[in-house]
Parts: sequence; C-alpha cells; structure tokens
Amino acid sequence: MIAIFAIILFTLYLCFLFPMEPRKKEEVKSPKYNAQMKKLWQVAQTSMKEHKPSRAEKALLTILKFDEKNAAAYNRLGILYAKGQKYDEAVECFEIAQSLDNNPASIHNAGLIYLETGAYEKAEMAFNQAIALEGDVPSRFIALAKAEEKLGNNKKALEALESAFELDPKVSTLRQILAIYESTGDTEAATITAARIEEQIIKDNNAKKRREKKVVAKKKPQKPIVRRRRLVGSRTASSTKTPAKAKASTKVVKTHAGRKRI
Repeated sequence: MIAIFAIILFTLYLCFLFPMEPRKKEEVKSPKYNAQMKKLWQVAQTSMKEHKPSRAEKALLTILKFDEKNAAAYNRLGILYAKGQKYDEAVECFEIAQSLDNNPASIHNAGLIYLETGAYEKAEMAFNQAIALEGDVPSRFIALAKAEEKLGNNKKALEALESAFELDPKVSTLRQILAIYESTGDTEAATITAARIEEQIIKDNNAKKRREKKVVAKKKPQKPIVRRRRLVGSRTASSTKTPAKAKASTKVVKTHAGRKRI
C-alpha cells in the first residue's frame, strides 16, 4: 500500500510540475475567408503578369497580414522584390519562406539573389542545398555552374553543366561547356564539345521534323467512308424490262425471200 501511495504522489507531483498543455484545435477557416484569400491571390498573380508591382505587393502583404506563416506568399513577394532590384528585402522574404517550409524553390531563389549581388559563396551553398532537396531540375545545376565559375572552380562548373545536360540535353548547355574549355585553353576538349554540339543539333532537327509530321497527320482530314448500297430493286426492274422490250420488238416480216426476224 505504501508503495502504491508513493507512486500516486509522485505522479501528482509530475503533473503539477510539468502540466500537460491542451492540444490546440486546428482553426477551421470560413468559406468567406477562403474566398477572400483566393481573390487576393488572383489579384497578386494578375498584377505581376501585368507588371503592376505596387498592386501585387499590396495584395501579398494583405495575405500575410491574415496568414503570417504563408510560405508561398513570402516566396512570391521575394520574387517581386528581386524584379524591382530590392535585393535585401527579397533575400529576407526567401529566408522566411525557407524557415516556414523547406522549399527548394525558395532556397534557389535566394541563391539567384546572392549570385546577382556577388555573394558567390552563399550562392554556391544555396544551390547545393536546393539540389540536395530536388536534384532533377536542370536550372539548379546551371545556376550552380555559374556560381562555381565565378569562384574559379571550373571543374565543378563543368560537372554541374554535364549534370544539367544529362537531365535535359540542350545545345545551349553544351555551348556553356565549350566556353569554359575555350577560356581555359583546353583545345582537345573544346573540339570534342564542338562535335557534340553538331550532333545534338542534328538530333534536335530530326526530332522537330518528327513532331511536325505528327502534327500534320493529326490535322489531315480523313476521307469519309462511302458505303455502296445494292440497288436490288432497280436492277431487277431493269433486268425484267429488257427481255420484255426485246420480245415486244421482235416481229416477223414476210418477204419474198421468206420469213425474216427483225
């Protein structure tokens, strides 16, 4: 009994010392609130497309006023500030978006700002972090290559460009590789890369022709199928009339030479 009583006292002591916090119920948004937020998003997106930054900024800030943890709104606001060359505000927005949601797009966007402002080491770190989260986007490797090239890491830049080309074989990526080889004076590698460019151009042209043929084939109207009907009645009628006419027209004419059918 004493042991049980001691356990109960100890349990009560723990409850008073570390009271359990009640679970917060998830706040249910009203239909009116959701409709208003949707409208604000539409205003922000339309304003950005129509190059109306002030209106877009106002809409995004209104969204964040009602929803302070909206990572997507911070990301869009950062893009808006970056286009207006407000780089400090843009980086701050991207960093907040990243803290709220570990989104590779926000990290990549922050890396682009670092690249633009000359903070190449920060850009390199941001791009590598974005690639670690999402390594199947060619643009991330191309951006990393630019940062590595600015830092003088040509080998790493070439590796990043080759990774981008593997994901999406483009002539523009090969031209960037060629430019690095030419700048470093690697004639042999530059010659090989030039041959790769010619080969890729031929592949792209052949693929384009195949796509055009498919489009033409889809647009070409199909000939309607004409089904011939057997006109049994008309044929029967014609076949029955012809012998009758022949029989009616057959006459026996008496001549001096004898009978003659005409």
